[in-house]
Amino acid sequence: MTRTLQALKSFANDEAGATSIEYALIAGIVSIAIAAGLTSMRGELQTTFTEVGTELNSNSAN
Repeated sequence: MTRTLQALKSFANDEAGATSIEYALIAGIVSIAIAAGLTSMRGELQTTFTEVGTELNSNSAN
């Protein structure tokens, strides 16, 4: 019985995996923020890349 209680206390006090979980949560939140930012800038990015593509095509024809 004493070993079981010691094992449970040791397990409860072990924080080895907590840091990994925290970093995973931070990475997930940052990924969501990046996705939201890119989604809101979608139209502007599409216009910019279209203009760049048009310029490249017109310059390659010369």
